[in-house]
Order: sequence, then C-alpha cells, then structure tokens
Amino acid sequence: EQIIAVLKEGEAGAKVADLSRKYGMSDATYYNWKSKYSGMTVSDLKKLKALEEENRRLKQIVGEQALDIRALKDLLSKNF
Repeated sequence: EQIIAVLKEGEAGAKVADLSRKYGMSDATYYNWKSKYSGMTVSDLKKLKALEEENRRLKQIVGEQALDIRALKDLLSKNF
C-alpha cells in the first residue's frame, strides 16, 4: 500500500529526490518500484505478493524433493 502511495505521489508531480528523503529510500528504489509496480492498484499488488510467496514455497518444496531423490539414489546405488 505504501509503495503504491509513493508511486502516486511521484505521478502527481513530486520530485524523486523529495520522495526519497521523505520516505527514507534511495532514488534507485523508487525507479525499481516504478518499473515493477507502475499502473497497479493496491489489490493487484496484494495478489502479486501472494503469488510471489506461493512461488517461493513451491520452489522450496521442489528443492527439498530433489534433495530427497538424490539421497535415495545415492543410497540405492550403494546397496548394489
């Protein structure tokens, strides 16, 4: 919500340097947010964050399964 508010202030004509000082962030952060979140609403941003979190969890599960598979393959190769 705060990211969207900062971007809207920037779109309204506030200078990036002033926004950076006001919110304690770098100019680069503002431009990164602008490239990633420009044109989004708060609900869109919440959906994106939820999808990113789900993606992170799924990647972690896949990584754990890959380690389990590797360990089982190593175990089976030693028995023969």
